[in-house]
Formats: sequence, structure tokens, C-alpha cells
Amino acid sequence: MSQLVYETADELASATADRLVAALAAAQAARGTASVVLTGGRTGIAVLAALRSATLDWSSLDIYWGDERFLPAGDPERNETQAREALLDHVPVSPARVHPMAPSDGEFGDDPDAAAEAYAVLLKDVPSFDVCLLGVGEEGHTASIFPHSPAVYETARAVVAVRDCPKPPPTRVSLTLPTIRQASEVWLMTTGEAKAEPVASALAGASEEDVPAAGARGKRHTLWILDRAAASRL
Repeated sequence: MSQLVYETADELASATADRLVAALAAAQAARGTASVVLTGGRTGIAVLAALRSATLDWSSLDIYWGDERFLPAGDPERNETQAREALLDHVPVSPARVHPMAPSDGEFGDDPDAAAEAYAVLLKDVPSFDVCLLGVGEEGHTASIFPHSPAVYETARAVVAVRDCPKPPPTRVSLTLPTIRQASEVWLMTTGEAKAEPVASALAGASEEDVPAAGARGKRHTLWILDRAAASRL
């Protein structure tokens, strides 16, 4: 596990984008393909926007999501919608290799459990993610895994429906911690003074039940990417 600290959120986004391009290009050079798990939130979307001008073999990249707000397709609050606006609509990705979670008006209707199950089936053919990008919430949540929620205790399922989230919207779909831990590298990115306490707690060894971000680890490497404010209590 390691940490990178940048002075500002803008510096963090730019540097993380560069680092991600290098990691994905290395995977493509080694295997001919690469995979990344995207996250939403202010920091995650800023990183995606910074990738627009990157030189990368976009056609050989598989794109997944760590969690999704269970809302209709195209809703501005969906992580997929924000990712498309920030990056995916501006680069030559292969549509067949972009794997969003189902919306609430999609083929499974308003059934987040069915949407979660379908995404779990999709992931059965994915041996590992190269990089899983995650954010960290003010209470220590990551993906849509909140402290002491059913999702944080899940060990059997790869993807779960999440209900009654303490932050809107209340219904979501999320990878579970065991699935996140199948990624080769997990990068937890966050900014701002409000994140300083959960960051410090996670890095000090808090339980994943109390601070779910503490349970997000990569098989090969776990990287915390912070701005100065988020790192202020380390």
C-alpha cells in the first residue's frame, strides 16, 4: 500500500490521469488488452475529463463500473452518464467493450437485484481488473458500500443491490469488497478536508465494517491518491 499526495484537486486529476494511461498501456503491451473500473463523484469524473486528450489504444480497453445509481438511462446522476459526458463520448472506445450497469428503465425494469445479478454474470468472464478506481465518502464509504450496511458484510455475491443509502439516490448497484479485491490495482482517490477523517481511519487500520474503504485492496497494489486537505490528518 502506498500514498500519493497532491497540493490541489486539479493536480491530482491530471497526475492520476497520466498514471492511469501508463498503467493501462503497460497492460495492453503485455496482453493486448486492458480493463478499468470507473468511479463517479467529483474526483473520479475530474480524472476522466483529464483523460480526453490521452494517447491510448481505446479500442482495446474494457470499461466497467464499481457502482451505479439505479436511475433511468441518461439520468444526469448516473455514473455512466457523467462518464460518457466527461470522457467516453470523446474517445474511440469500442461500444461492445463498455459495460454499464443496467438502468432502472432497462431490460430488468425497476429491479436492482436483477440488475446486480446480471452484472455478476457478466463479471464471471473477467479474470481480473487491471485498475479499479474508487472514491471515498465522508463517512468512509467506497463504491456504494456504506458503513454497517448489508453490502459491507457480503462475502458470497460479486455484485449487490443497495437500498436505503444514507446519500441520495437511495437505491444503487455495487461491486462487493471481494470483487474489488480481485483487481490487480485498487486506487482510492479523494479530495477535501471532509475526507480527512475517514482517510486517516482507513490507513490507521479501521475495520471495513466501520470504514468500508479500508477493505478496498488490490491483489498487487493499493494506492491512496489524495490532495493536501484529504491527507491533513495523516
